[in-house]
Amino acid sequence: MTGSDASPADSPASPAPSSAFRLAYVPGVTPSKWVRVWTERLPDVPLTLLAVTAAEAFGALRDGAADAGLVRLPVDRDDLSAIPLYTETTVVVIPKDHLFAAAEEVSAEDLAEELVLHPLDDTLGWERPPGRPANERPETTADAIELVAAGVGVLALPQSLARLHHRKDLTYRTLTEVPQSRVALSWPAADEAPDLVEEFIGIVRGRTVNSTRGRRAEALKGQKQPKEQKASQKSGKPARAGKPGAGARTAGKPAARKSGGAGGAGRGRTSGKPRKRS
Repeated sequence: MTGSDASPADSPASPAPSSAFRLAYVPGVTPSKWVRVWTERLPDVPLTLLAVTAAEAFGALRDGAADAGLVRLPVDRDDLSAIPLYTETTVVVIPKDHLFAAAEEVSAEDLAEELVLHPLDDTLGWERPPGRPANERPETTADAIELVAAGVGVLALPQSLARLHHRKDLTYRTLTEVPQSRVALSWPAADEAPDLVEEFIGIVRGRTVNSTRGRRAEALKGQKQPKEQKASQKSGKPARAGKPGAGARTAGKPAARKSGGAGGAGRGRTSGKPRKRS
C-alpha cells in the first residue's frame, strides 16, 4: 500500500469516534440520577434524553429513535427486552377540601361511591377502576386532573404522576388494594445488548465501575494489573521505611531520661545546700 492509499481510519492510533446514547423516558420517570453517573463514567459519550408519552415509548424503540427507554410495564417481549427497576405507589388525587384529605390512606372499597376518572392514557392497566365510572373517559391524565380540580371526580394514578401534575388546590393520598405501576428499562431485543445499552444497564443496576460490563470495563482491563502492583508496593514501603524512624525515637528516649536525671540531681544538690548564715 502506498502512502497515497492510506487513510486516517487505517492507522491503529486513530481513536474510534464517540457516539451518543439516546434514552427515551415516559412522564413521571426521573432519569437524572442515572444520567449523572453516566456523565461521570463516560464523559466522551453524550447522553441525549427524549421525553415521550407512554403510548409513544415503544414506537421510539422499534423505529430506532431511541437506543433504550425508561417505560412502564408491560412490555411486548416479542421484539423488546426489559428489566424491571421499581414499583410505584398508587395514590388517589382529590381536592384539598375532600373528605379523604383527613385520612392517611384510602382503600379501593372507600371509592365505591366516588366517580373515578379513567383517562385513555391510564398507566395502571386495569380494565375498570373501582367506584362509579364517568360517562366519558378523559383523553389524557392532564385532562383528568383538570376535572378533579373542577370537582367532577377523583383520579387514581402512580405517585410520580401525581407529583408531576401537582396543583395547589389538589392533594393525594395512598390508595391500597389496587394495581401498581412498574417502571422498567427496555431496548430492542437482540442476542446481546449493544455496548452502550449494557453500560446503562450496569448503571441502573448499581454496578460499580470495575464490575460494569461493556466498553468502560474493557478499557479498565489493561489498567488493572499496574494498579495491583502499585498497591502492593505502596503497602510494603511504609513498614520498611518506618523502622529507622522508630529506632531513632527509641534511641532518643534514654538521652532525654539521662538529661532529666541530671537535671533532677542538680535540683537535688541545690535543695541540699546549707543556708547562708547571717
